[in-house]
Amino acid sequence: MTDAFIYDTARTPRGKGRPDGSLHEVTSVALSARLLNAVKARNGLEGHAVEDVIWGNVTQVKEQGGCLARSAVLASDLDESIPGLSINRFCASGMEAVNLAANQVRAGAGSAYIAGGVEMMGRVAIGSDGAAIAVDPSLTFPTYFVPQGISADIIATEYGFTREDADKLAVESQRRAAQAWAEDRFAKSIVPVLDQNGLTILARDEYLRPGTTLEDLARLKPAFKDMGESMPGFDKVALLKYPHLPAIDHIHHAGNSSGIVDGAAAVLIGDAEFGKAHGLTPRARIRATAKIGTDPTIMLTGPVPVTEKILRDSGMSISDIDLIEVNEAFASVVLRFMQAFQVDPGIVNVNGGAIAMGHPLGATGAIIIGTLLDELERQDKTVGLATLCIASGMGAATIIERV
Repeated sequence: MTDAFIYDTARTPRGKGRPDGSLHEVTSVALSARLLNAVKARNGLEGHAVEDVIWGNVTQVKEQGGCLARSAVLASDLDESIPGLSINRFCASGMEAVNLAANQVRAGAGSAYIAGGVEMMGRVAIGSDGAAIAVDPSLTFPTYFVPQGISADIIATEYGFTREDADKLAVESQRRAAQAWAEDRFAKSIVPVLDQNGLTILARDEYLRPGTTLEDLARLKPAFKDMGESMPGFDKVALLKYPHLPAIDHIHHAGNSSGIVDGAAAVLIGDAEFGKAHGLTPRARIRATAKIGTDPTIMLTGPVPVTEKILRDSGMSISDIDLIEVNEAFASVVLRFMQAFQVDPGIVNVNGGAIAMGHPLGATGAIIIGTLLDELERQDKTVGLATLCIASGMGAATIIERV
């Protein structure tokens, strides 16, 4: 098979996903188009330079509906001969876009792609698409559906993580993210968002709460306790699935869960001939990709079995991985991953994660691939793994190798 290389990664800063967030007046299409323009300009892409734009976004209604990817291409400076494909694998949509593009390059179906995603959570609210997995009794009853926050608390209960464990991870995420920004570690990938007059709207992630302490977090009430214990009582649903648990320990709150934010990210992927034709040097090779389905009730344990799968399929072991990005959807997700593989916390989410900087659903998978590559280069390391948990019980992973 043909090697698929990463030539560039780019992302916008993440804005608070609410009416007073800096990106609130920017549409999903406009933000995506701005990022596509940046990739085009940075890499000298003219004409039909790429086969397709594959773009992830989760809540595909209103301005994020109607094949947002094609709308973004038409709103950008890319040639109109380039099509667009919108995809949805929930939280891993941005990663799945990258993996799909890479595997098409590897199979010879086009020499280059732009892949990534967007989510404007302050403009198109999560859950506003009325997804069947959450609202159709014919599906929710047999799958023992509970909201993701309850799932995160089930993980904590099942695997023995305490509120203090989760809060310590959250404080460390904030510390690492603040240090990364202070040292300009994201500078290579960040594309500031400008208004139509060329004035900067946002140049830095704005969700961060640097200086957060354990004492600060201790004052926050568990976010999912009421929905778990009140009628109809999602805890009761969970305990039907996991009767060995005496009760669900609700440890998650706004401070140790991922933030609701707006943002977009892109990755330029191509074969060796594409790089030669455009005078570009590959930064990394996409060595392997994987996805898997898991228990839909506990829902968020996917990073463990999908990592086992990608390592097995690649003939690798966890010790072959230099740096790891595990999306911080909730603290227990990362805690479970580190517990399962007994990895050094010092190589996981080196620059903080979604707890500190936020989780723009459709973009995060592409964001963490870019962050991973930048950090591999900064530390002069070779092999990295990026993985995410996914709603309704799935997992996705990508292994990249510097070249």
